[in-house]
Amino acid sequence: MSLRHTLGTAAGAALFLLAAPAAFAAPPPADPPETVTVDPTGRIASDGTVTLSGTYRCAAGTGPVFVSSTVAQNSSSVRHGIGGTRAVCDGLEHPWQNSGKSYPSALAPGAANVEATLMELHPQGGLPLFAFHGTTRQDITLIAG
Repeated sequence: MSLRHTLGTAAGAALFLLAAPAAFAAPPPADPPETVTVDPTGRIASDGTVTLSGTYRCAAGTGPVFVSSTVAQNSSSVRHGIGGTRAVCDGLEHPWQNSGKSYPSALAPGAANVEATLMELHPQGGLPLFAFHGTTRQDITLIAG
């Protein structure tokens, strides 16, 4: 191996090492994850109105995004829809709160299971289709009040 070849190889290696930090730099941070949470307690009023709450985070979509919620008690096969809230999808965390009534005497203070979903009405060929951004299920306690 000649001295010229050795110097050429060393210079190439030095250039590679100088460029390596840029080549192996960490990728740019990803968008924040799209999430929805449920608070550990909900409220049930004397007239049967249930109020559920939590937080959500979503990125911008092409259609309107909503936080929907359902609650079940004693039977996981019967879920009651409890309102819906329009979501602001800007990558930041926001609170949500939904209220609604189920049929009389269907829910009472005590243990319950809530499912909250972030869903987008995505226009597709003139019909709105659902695009899901996040969902969670959580056991909570319904408190009278």
